[in-house]
Amino acid sequence: MFESPPFWMYLIGFLLVLGPLITLHELGHYLVGRWFGVEAEAFSVGFGKEIWGRTDRRGTRWKLSALPLGGYVQFRGDMNPASVPDPDAPQEEGSFQSAALWKRALIVAAGPVANLLITIAIFASIFSIYGKLTVVGAEDSRTAGVFSETSVAQEAGMEIGDLIVAIDGEEVEDFEDIRKRIMLVPDEPMVITVERDGTEIDIPLVTERVEVSDGFGNTSVIGQIGVGPAGGEYVLEDVSVLQSVPMAVAHSWDVLGMMLTGLKQIILGERSIKELGGPIKIAKYSGEQMSLGLISFLSFAALISLNLAFINFLPIPALDGGHLAFYAAEAVRGDPVGPVATEWAYRTGILVVLVFMVVVTVNDVTSLAFFGSLFGS
Repeated sequence: MFESPPFWMYLIGFLLVLGPLITLHELGHYLVGRWFGVEAEAFSVGFGKEIWGRTDRRGTRWKLSALPLGGYVQFRGDMNPASVPDPDAPQEEGSFQSAALWKRALIVAAGPVANLLITIAIFASIFSIYGKLTVVGAEDSRTAGVFSETSVAQEAGMEIGDLIVAIDGEEVEDFEDIRKRIMLVPDEPMVITVERDGTEIDIPLVTERVEVSDGFGNTSVIGQIGVGPAGGEYVLEDVSVLQSVPMAVAHSWDVLGMMLTGLKQIILGERSIKELGGPIKIAKYSGEQMSLGLISFLSFAALISLNLAFINFLPIPALDGGHLAFYAAEAVRGDPVGPVATEWAYRTGILVVLVFMVVVTVNDVTSLAFFGSLFGS
């Protein structure tokens, strides 16, 4: 039986994760737009019906809307909140479409860039305040000290005392590095290079596909080779503020690589599409991570922020990346894409986003205990 946080923690966790991240994302657009003299007609946290709002002296309507699953800045000259250009709007000073192409591109890119900076800031803060989890005795931790009963590494020829030096030709630093590389690729062939009696030996094997659960009953599929380290100890190593920033950038890059690997595996059918989640799962994980403490909650918020940046950079019309793709085409052509092509592209993009939302929402609902039992998941 798994212990679940109280319901209020899911709700508060969801709002504390998505609310600030969406607001800061849209503030990125808004502030860079203001910097370039583009006027904003509306700034909304959430979609749909306005539940609270006020208009500032610049004429911008600041509002909270009923559906807290996103937000938008509607600049002057936009036809709708998706920032589709209005072909009938005059190209007057202060409108978005009258701004130079490079300015429009920077305004659009500012949202996901804000999420990237938030991710780096959170990780850097955690490293500088709490330290970085490090394996002391790195060489020892790469030494095979124990095998599991179903170890594919032992079956492939690895022996106790072998020093793991590389995976698929890439050097490894410590046991944590080994673990992270292998867990990403369940049921995949790889070559483990070990050093034995001063000689390097290549050991080809196929990783084991293992389903693991956390303390809340959430399951995931990882790869294992069934080997444990002979030595090494995890300690929190002090990190200075100056060291924390490049460390956070490197960590964010590693996490992004894991995300891309997982997405590629879903596209290729190597992982179930059920691993994709939407608002309900975000609320679930938000509450669970909040119950585990501040570091867990902040780390989860950083992951969501990185996801928001990645998704918004995808070249899908109606997302920031779609706008940037149109601007790239405009830069090459010397003229904006025609209004008919633009309209159909945005309609298609919105359809793609809606289909994705339906898929992740179905995944969310069927993953809940009650519905999961009905669908046999």
